[in-house]
Amino acid sequence: MKNSELKETIYSDLFRYSGKVTPGTLLKYLLINAEFRFTYIFRKCQYYKQSKWYIIPFFFFLSLKYFYTRTRGCDIHIGTKIGKGLYIGHMWGIAVHAQAIIGCNVNLSKGNTIGAANRGEKAGVPTIGNRVWVGTNAILVGKINIGDNSLIAPGAYVNFDVPNNSIVMGNPGKIINTSTGAVDGYINNIVKETNN
Repeated sequence: MKNSELKETIYSDLFRYSGKVTPGTLLKYLLINAEFRFTYIFRKCQYYKQSKWYIIPFFFFLSLKYFYTRTRGCDIHIGTKIGKGLYIGHMWGIAVHAQAIIGCNVNLSKGNTIGAANRGEKAGVPTIGNRVWVGTNAILVGKINIGDNSLIAPGAYVNFDVPNNSIVMGNPGKIINTSTGAVDGYINNIVKETNN
């Protein structure tokens, strides 16, 4: 990742929170919004990890990330591939596996687990598409694909593939709808999407 790509990614995340992108807005949200501050620290960790010449800034941002992991229970591994426009609604109790892949314009919520299955035909980790809203306490586990424009309702347990434009509810999860507009009103301030 180049410095220009890092800046574009951070500003894309900021736009999801604020709807605008200015240096003043960046400073404001770093000061007042813990969820955006965490995404900023996460992106900086990923950037500085790439080069041995940036070992001091890497450990500085890694220690800040560790602080949020311990005090807020927000454990998104720095190896996780996450597209632009990440929005975290409330970062309490979130756990995301290092090998998970998350697309652009994704919303995560309090209590989310995006984790691995260690055995069986679904052994592996989830891949989440673009414009996906994951509700409070939803669990996504195993080698599954969550399609674009999908809504995972609060408390849902998902261990199966979800097609595009789906709404999934329940534990065990069930697809209750597959039509366009599943995330209308849930995903706002959408940024331009790129491949991870």
